[in-house]
Amino acid sequence: MRFNYFLTTFLPRKDYGGDRLYGEVIEQAVRADALGFDAVSIPEHHLINLLIVPSPLQMAVKVATLTQNVDLVISIAVLPVRDMRILAGEVVQADILCNQRLTLGVGRGAFASELSRLDVPLAETRERFSESLAVLEALLEREQVSWAGKYYNFDDVTVMPRPVRRVPIMVAVVNPEAIYQSAKNGYDIQTTPLNASHTVLLEQVNAFKRGKAEARRVGPPQKISLQRVIYLARDAADVERVGRTIYDYYKRFDNAYTGPGLIESGMMAALPRKQSFEEMMQNLLICTRSEMIDKLGTYANAGIDEVIISAGFGFPQSEMLAMMERFADEIMPHFASQRNSRAAEQAVHALRAPSST
Repeated sequence: MRFNYFLTTFLPRKDYGGDRLYGEVIEQAVRADALGFDAVSIPEHHLINLLIVPSPLQMAVKVATLTQNVDLVISIAVLPVRDMRILAGEVVQADILCNQRLTLGVGRGAFASELSRLDVPLAETRERFSESLAVLEALLEREQVSWAGKYYNFDDVTVMPRPVRRVPIMVAVVNPEAIYQSAKNGYDIQTTPLNASHTVLLEQVNAFKRGKAEARRVGPPQKISLQRVIYLARDAADVERVGRTIYDYYKRFDNAYTGPGLIESGMMAALPRKQSFEEMMQNLLICTRSEMIDKLGTYANAGIDEVIISAGFGFPQSEMLAMMERFADEIMPHFASQRNSRAAEQAVHALRAPSST
């Protein structure tokens, strides 16, 4: 099971400053590389203080210049708010500048209030996403692409420069039926139960397995990546303190995701939550070492290929870096054999693949 560190770019207050925020998450990305994490994930959001990276490809290129080994995962590019003719060229350029370490996660967007401010109604995003993804793949794979659809109509264009390789694409989706369909179509999957129960997670994983079994994919084995709130606490008191801070963050997240989207000058309002603190704590991985190993072990046994760790919810930078080091030292070694088995599987696949010469 791979470990992917998510840059949870939360601006807790305006005077915190974007320069400080981005400096800290870049330092976290560099530390993730040094500690042996497999990847770093970068979100995309606009006009709000949650997960705020307006240009994730730009961030990926910056991180690539300061790291050696981690994959750079866009998690996720919101296709309905972009023009694929521009995005395709940006993806090609970013992959080159990232030394071909880029993975492009794509999705339709989740925050209705954010999308409406960009003149994209949430009700249209599923249809827009499907057409946008088809256009994007055509532009990356072929020259002289023309299109006649509902949202795109254009004559022959060729994205330049041409890709130096096939950039991996991962689809972000939550609904089990949509996971099944996307996996059946051959895509890698990123999903999350958010703060829902383990039962929901298993439904998502089983949907991926069903789709994967029916897929006719050529290339590396399909994988499912699970994004979760994960924080390795020092002791029980730390669990309580960290949990309370994250519960407060979710008052803002729920407002953006399922709530009315109340926002003032870019700052998402903190609204009362329907879920209790105790219910949230049962569903998130905020715990000490032995419990963390046990819970992640259930993920590995369920067939999760990669865990995306979301942990930055306004904690001091020194605390974040210390938590990352604890996780790398105390947790990751327990899953090293599974990681090595996965690497061996991919190596065997590469040896069996037909030569391109």
